[in-house]
Amino acid sequence: MTDRLKTSTVAALAVVLGVVLLVTAALWLGRTEPATGRTVVGLRIWDPSFVAPYRASLDEFERHNPDLQVRITVVPWASYQQKLRLDVAGGTADDLFWSNSYADYADAGRLTDIGALLGRDSVRQWDPGAVAQYTRAGKLWAVPQFVDGGTAVYYNRDLLAAAGVEPGELDRASWSPHGPDSFRPVLQRLAAVAPWAYNAGNDFQSIELPYLGSAGGRFQDGDRYVFDSPAGVDGFGYLVSLVTARLAPSAADTRSGSDFAKNAFLQGKLALFQSGSFNLEQIAEQARFGWGIAMIPAGPAGRVSTDNAIGIAANAATAHPDAVRRVLAWLGSAAGNRYLAGNGQTIPAVVSEQYRYREYWAHRGIDVAPFFDVLRGPRIESGGGPGFPAALQAMDSIFDEMFLGRIPVPEALRNARSAAQAAARR
Repeated sequence: MTDRLKTSTVAALAVVLGVVLLVTAALWLGRTEPATGRTVVGLRIWDPSFVAPYRASLDEFERHNPDLQVRITVVPWASYQQKLRLDVAGGTADDLFWSNSYADYADAGRLTDIGALLGRDSVRQWDPGAVAQYTRAGKLWAVPQFVDGGTAVYYNRDLLAAAGVEPGELDRASWSPHGPDSFRPVLQRLAAVAPWAYNAGNDFQSIELPYLGSAGGRFQDGDRYVFDSPAGVDGFGYLVSLVTARLAPSAADTRSGSDFAKNAFLQGKLALFQSGSFNLEQIAEQARFGWGIAMIPAGPAGRVSTDNAIGIAANAATAHPDAVRRVLAWLGSAAGNRYLAGNGQTIPAVVSEQYRYREYWAHRGIDVAPFFDVLRGPRIESGGGPGFPAALQAMDSIFDEMFLGRIPVPEALRNARSAAQAAARR
């Protein structure tokens, strides 16, 4: 009898556990919660540091929209793009997801037209560069969330002082492969007091695009890759020459995706670290020396930077289109977007809220003006179009070999362009 009671109890518990698991699975997949009647909208991002500001924003949204719940899922960057492609193809993608390479999804009809969904008044409040980045074929395919601002140069005050370099010299510096060059002499002075002067290397957004643009070149013309132009040879050639002269770390250490340069700067081994606002918070928290931010060097075509943005795309196959519209309207509004600037983490895409970022860092004694001032000049597009992630991957190893000095710059650029174009067509 006792054994039978125990067996019955176990069976009953198994049934209860099974029901709990089924309910949990249903909630996880974004179905309506039976107990509350709330519709669950899924939002997928790749950076866990954004969970807290998004949660704070969405908690306020949910207080005013008690029939909705937004559930945040974090998929690490290393697997984000591949998993997103599989989930979109399999019909299991979240209702909303961060996107920076959207053209393939838009062309395949997998995304919702944001302009049609939210209207022109919403679009007018967003950073123009971000809107341009997510516009294709006359339609907007994501709600801009935050922008990186332009590229600037973080500098170590102690190393500059030891080399007798005034910070103002950085703001006035210019480079040229053929004419007067005031930047290289500064680097040579810094190399005398530090293991490395500057982070020239295979860094697409922070190094290669600014040099390509300031040489007068372009990365793409429409969906065609054109970075192997004479201007491209000048820009990339100058960067490779800095590595060859040992003014920058070895290319074996600064391969694409490496944090070597940032870590070297934080360790006081690199005098100048050219990068974006996305590294500001970490440098502010971890640098144990005096530092500041200067303008990037000007090239033959002036100072040219890119202005990358991250946006939220809407899954065209969502089962909750009206709920998605309401969530996107909130996250794209001044009231919903301002949370992303709360701790100086990033620059909101809503233009009226960008002052919050500058004020936060001003209160901490840090002038972030170079990230904004550089964008007053010409910009170079950060790239996109069908097959763009595959194209970047195809050219990456060739660029690594170029910086290692194993392939001459003109040949490497031709090979990389051919590889990128072929990968994009697949």
